[in-house]
Amino acid sequence: MLTRRDFGLGLGALGLAAGLPALAQGVRVMKVANTAAVNDPQQCFTTAGQHPRLDFYKSKGVDVEYVNMSSMTQALQSLRAGHVDFGPAVPGILLPAMAKDPSLDLVSVYKWLPRNANVIVVKPGSPIRSAADLAGKRIGVRSQGDTGIVITKIMLAELGLKDDRCEYIAIGDGAPAGAAIDNDRVDAMVAFDTAAARIELVGTKLRYVPLTPKFAQLGSGWLCVPRKLLKDDRKALVALFQGIAKSTLFSNANLDAAIDLHWATYPESRPKGRSEDEARKELAFILKDRRNSWMRRPDDPDQRMGASSVAEWKANIEMTAESSKNPKLASELGDPNRLFTNELIDDINAFDKQAVIRMAREFRL
Repeated sequence: MLTRRDFGLGLGALGLAAGLPALAQGVRVMKVANTAAVNDPQQCFTTAGQHPRLDFYKSKGVDVEYVNMSSMTQALQSLRAGHVDFGPAVPGILLPAMAKDPSLDLVSVYKWLPRNANVIVVKPGSPIRSAADLAGKRIGVRSQGDTGIVITKIMLAELGLKDDRCEYIAIGDGAPAGAAIDNDRVDAMVAFDTAAARIELVGTKLRYVPLTPKFAQLGSGWLCVPRKLLKDDRKALVALFQGIAKSTLFSNANLDAAIDLHWATYPESRPKGRSEDEARKELAFILKDRRNSWMRRPDDPDQRMGASSVAEWKANIEMTAESSKNPKLASELGDPNRLFTNELIDDINAFDKQAVIRMAREFRL
């Protein structure tokens, strides 16, 4: 098992090996910027395949190492510096950063969340009934670097509304966030579905408010790599993302087994102070919506795992231009085809998906 490296070791320490491929016994170790900041079974859509019983990565010459990050901004900086090999791409943050700094030459190669996994939550008795009602309100976000801020801006911009009177308040996760909502420190929270589920687990009652129509149709998670890495290490990237695709299918088909595989691979993430059965029930609740967001909608015309389209990236640009109040964003970014690529997708999908699903349904650790 690879030991998880904490980002707190410092960029200086990581920088000693910057630009050099990480190798362990002939395996190319691909470092991922983990903006969740902790490695728990929420990442089983990637980590399940690291277990030797599945062996989706090492058998193809690669493996994954998590490097914890505190924000998307830190992740982008680490990708540019070469301290990590791949990381999350949130268009509302990535696109303005690339327009401002052309040296941030990243390309999104795999869409890991093809459905929209963002949510708006409020107290059950809140007067907020739609995204439009967020204008001028106190919005809870996990941190000041969290994507909830830009997501709120995007939805209000879609409705022709401004967020200049909104107050964004960092309320953290779980119990602290639940207390902030219960005690009316915030009027609403905008976050990922898993963050909202963790709040519900501590006893806070929530009501979900619909996303804006246009935004709701977009995917919510891509993985990006430096363009140079795409050119120089294509084989390793295909193996990496095929491992993620297989792990995603497995986890969707048998979530309990995927959670067990994560714990076996990362024993430090096992629950403390409660039984594994209790923890597994909590995780099943946290991932109740997310597990479906890992998979493409049945009506999606492109069913290839990880695939993107120029139409959705044009929509991402348009909505980000509105939310960032930069009407020149599209011209500053240039051809939207340079922001993403499907050149790896056919090779990533060149495996028997039904065989993986059967394996998952029959699996016992």
